[in-house]
Amino acid sequence: MSSQPPSSAAAPAAPIALVTGGSRGLGRNAALHLARQGSELILTYRSAVTEAEAVATDIRGLGRRVAVLPLDVADSASFAGFADRVREVLADWGRDRFDHLVNNAGTGVHAPFAATTEAQFDELARIHLKGPFFLTQALLPLIADGGRILNISSGLARFALPGYAAYATMKGGIEVLTRYLARELGERGISVNTLAPGAIETDFGGGTVRDNAEVNAFVASQTALGRVGLPDDIGAVVAALLAPGTGWINAQRIEASGGMML
Repeated sequence: MSSQPPSSAAAPAAPIALVTGGSRGLGRNAALHLARQGSELILTYRSAVTEAEAVATDIRGLGRRVAVLPLDVADSASFAGFADRVREVLADWGRDRFDHLVNNAGTGVHAPFAATTEAQFDELARIHLKGPFFLTQALLPLIADGGRILNISSGLARFALPGYAAYATMKGGIEVLTRYLARELGERGISVNTLAPGAIETDFGGGTVRDNAEVNAFVASQTALGRVGLPDDIGAVVAALLAPGTGWINAQRIEASGGMML
């Protein structure tokens, strides 16, 4: 009796991650870590198309598919059209769902509470709170059951540094939203978590932490591990939280700050 060789099962499809604000800083780093881990990427940018295409080139160099799409997270009226473009990318890739959403895009405003304007407050609210709320809502039909959502917050939602009242208020709202999403999307097996970076050497907020030696030294002095964070410190955590086997982590706030302001 001759035996037949065992049939080889088709390899599972690579996960697809959508990272907003993927052209620079933490979004760029997270996208590269996810690509190295095996993910295919949909990246968004607001205006830095050259930088976004450079990230895409690096991702393709890792052997992963990537699409680059424009998106202004402050413009919630554009989200339905953006979802249609994501649907088209997925169809081109032979898919109808993506697996991981990283709500990363953002900007910083440094202003004392007494001097913060309504315009500054409203801009931060559109970008950091209203944007992720309604973008996630618009993309929800395209997120796979059993998928993951990762919302980026800030260590400033736990500790207080003067000048960041409005920014930190929005991030506190995102942390509450994370718990509600986890509760309401649990029936679809979607886990939702918050990642709160500490101060990181990027161009965020004008690159102050990276370029101002006095600020850099202050942050390092307030951090248990004795240095300022680097983009790789955060990109690696994003990849870990979206890796196979970590889906049972749900409704949690994970701070990656090296032990800042303990």
